Amino acid sequence: MVTCVWLAAGMAHGATLADSLQYYDALQFRMINKGFTDTETPYTRLPLCIYDSVRPTQKTDGQMSAGLGFRFATNSRAIGVRYNLRMNFHMNHMADTGIKGTDLYCLQDDGQWCFVNSSRTNSDSIQQKVYASHLDGKMHEYMIYLPLYDGVNWLEIGVDSDAVIQQPQVNIPMKEKKIVFYGHSVVQGGCASHTGMVATSILQRRLGVECVNLGLSGEGRMDWFVARAMATIPDVAAYVIDPIANCTLERVDTATCGFINILRAAHPDVPIFMVECQEFAYEQVDTRQQVKSAEINRLFHQRYLDLKRENPNNLYYITRENLIGPRGEGTVDGAHLTDLGFVYYAQKLEPYLRAALEGRPILEEP
Repeated sequence: MVTCVWLAAGMAHGATLADSLQYYDALQFRMINKGFTDTETPYTRLPLCIYDSVRPTQKTDGQMSAGLGFRFATNSRAIGVRYNLRMNFHMNHMADTGIKGTDLYCLQDDGQWCFVNSSRTNSDSIQQKVYASHLDGKMHEYMIYLPLYDGVNWLEIGVDSDAVIQQPQVNIPMKEKKIVFYGHSVVQGGCASHTGMVATSILQRRLGVECVNLGLSGEGRMDWFVARAMATIPDVAAYVIDPIANCTLERVDTATCGFINILRAAHPDVPIFMVECQEFAYEQVDTRQQVKSAEINRLFHQRYLDLKRENPNNLYYITRENLIGPRGEGTVDGAHLTDLGFVYYAQKLEPYLRAALEGRPILEEP
């Protein structure tokens, strides 16, 4: 972490660098990775049109800002952030930097994103942090990721008072294509150490397109009203459906085909990827979990085969092999992922999604 030891011109004695920055409402700049415009606030993920159907925990999940971010450009030598947390949430198996922190990334000359820093959180609902304070003063493209397991009421970007801050000048991620991810807590981001390490954001940076995160912790149950909402998102290049860790056998049996067919009917030319339930680390020794996982994956695959018989086009199945890495070491608690697990997850999905984006044949697993 960069320690700020100098005082900005005109800074009062005892004031901090963060206090000296000029702050701008982030909503002036380009928000990325958002699926819906009709939302409770700009920082929530589910549309108001389904609020008469959502369960209370679904609504809470939707108020968490997982995957959302902002793009901007500035020549400031210091960049900070100030925001008001919606819940000031905490969990005992996930770092606060992932739950309610924010990440700053900088676009490099080679087109790759470089992680700069995360905002450390404190016990207050209003967070104010400086990511870096000795930048080169040249115009660069930046990106900020929002909290994964909390929400924000407002967020401001801080720069030097004499600096220029403006809309991004580079169309990365591309506005014209979106990949929509739907699923459970791992899809949402549990338990990334910082907000840029959820798989959807890793893939967004690698593929250069927006990735809409509709992971709903404990609530990825393939509700058809969610599928109908997902079908209204514009410019979708692919859907990734990874919900069954939250589903019972009965739910997989009765909901899978209807959920997928809602998306297929609305977007028959858009590839849909059905992802098996990941391996839980304790399956290696827990025989009951071995049987349970095998049963639910077998049924999910059977529904996939049923759907393929109805219509073989643009539907693909991704097995759990190498999905989260070997021997469960990509998890923090046997189920939710560490950063390592998210890297494995992204690596598994990337070739399928890249082929879909480039219009190349998508190779199916045996």
